[in-house]
Amino acid sequence: MKTKLILSSAIAGLVALSAASGAMAQDKKAEKEKCYGVAKKGQNDCGTAKHSCAGQAAADNVPEEWKYVAKGSCEKMGGKLKVAAAASKTEPAKK
Repeated sequence: MKTKLILSSAIAGLVALSAASGAMAQDKKAEKEKCYGVAKKGQNDCGTAKHSCAGQAAADNVPEEWKYVAKGSCEKMGGKLKVAAAASKTEPAKK
């Protein structure tokens, strides 16, 4: 009987721990935001139109590359919360 009580307690503890860690993971995600233009070479968090994987930024501070940062810190770091608009097309030279 004691074994059954210990086993039940252990299972209940694991279930509670699992639920708590899942809630903490969601809270951490909510505390972060995408910040464009601050990722260093090879340290971006996800793909862009130029590549499909994290860690493939070719240079530092490329405007299209992004990294997750603490909420509210992006602009303080010199980044943008939205990807920079593509450079406007230049008009052909007039003759």
